[in-house]
Amino acid sequence: MNPIENYLKCNFKDDMNTIQEVFQVYDQNNDGFLDFEEFFALIKDVFKNGHNTTKSEEISVELVEALLKIFDTDKDEKINLREFADVWRYWLKQVLKPVTALIIVDVQNDFITGSLALKCCPAQQDGASVISPINNLLDTVPFDVVIYSLDWHPGNHISFYDNRSLRPFTPLNKEKSEVDVMDAVEFLGPPKTEQVLWPRHCVQNTEGSKLHPDLKVVKKGIMVNKGTNPDIDSYSAFWDNGKLSQTELVNILVQHHVTDVYICGLAYDICVGFTATHATQHGFRTTFIEDASKGVLMEDMKKTRNKLMNMGVVMADSHQV
Repeated sequence: MNPIENYLKCNFKDDMNTIQEVFQVYDQNNDGFLDFEEFFALIKDVFKNGHNTTKSEEISVELVEALLKIFDTDKDEKINLREFADVWRYWLKQVLKPVTALIIVDVQNDFITGSLALKCCPAQQDGASVISPINNLLDTVPFDVVIYSLDWHPGNHISFYDNRSLRPFTPLNKEKSEVDVMDAVEFLGPPKTEQVLWPRHCVQNTEGSKLHPDLKVVKKGIMVNKGTNPDIDSYSAFWDNGKLSQTELVNILVQHHVTDVYICGLAYDICVGFTATHATQHGFRTTFIEDASKGVLMEDMKKTRNKLMNMGVVMADSHQV
């Protein structure tokens, strides 16, 4: 049994004591660094553990050099303990002990058949079409955690077009009588808040706020409500739009030791896209499931796709998961 296999039996703890113990195993000359040869030995053990048929000679020098370059932040061509902690937490953990979460974003009645149905938006996409691929994922992929996010707005929420008179606009905005549904405005605050005005939707405890009845809800599925503050919208399932407060989502993922998140739902260019953005910013390896996500504006969907790909998000269809 190589050292990596031994520590896997400890549920891949990421405390510094464990990290230092593994570091010392590979620091054969006890100089406080992993030089190229020592780092090479680590990489060989990693790939042996993940692929029993892998031979040592199949691990290329180029691969090891590339990995060392990524984690050698002080550019001394060696890995110190601090850098090794990053290797452990941001690479080894994902490679050797992945924990997966499926985040299903806002597959609610109002976005499918209700007041903000996607098929009535400019892209004219049918929100109901995400249900079959999502249900198939739930039936066929053994995700460790399944999370359902829900828009969960109070009746006086800032995003509702019919609430536009409840808060003062900034002087640069046109008169309230001239503002239309889906226009962007700026409320005076404090703080000043940019907001798209949507039809009233997903009001707490209404039929429109419920998950669509055809969507499979697994027994251990976790519900996360967002958009509960009346004075700021929350597209992302992680944060409100001003990043003033966050939901419990990141804590749930951390408590379950999640390394990889798969994200889908409604709408592609808004809530799903923002959730994927924040998942990546929180350090999760992120996959965006495109055929299980539908959007509002085709141009915004293209922009969202390009932005996420530039951030390193994997774009995939459900059959590839």
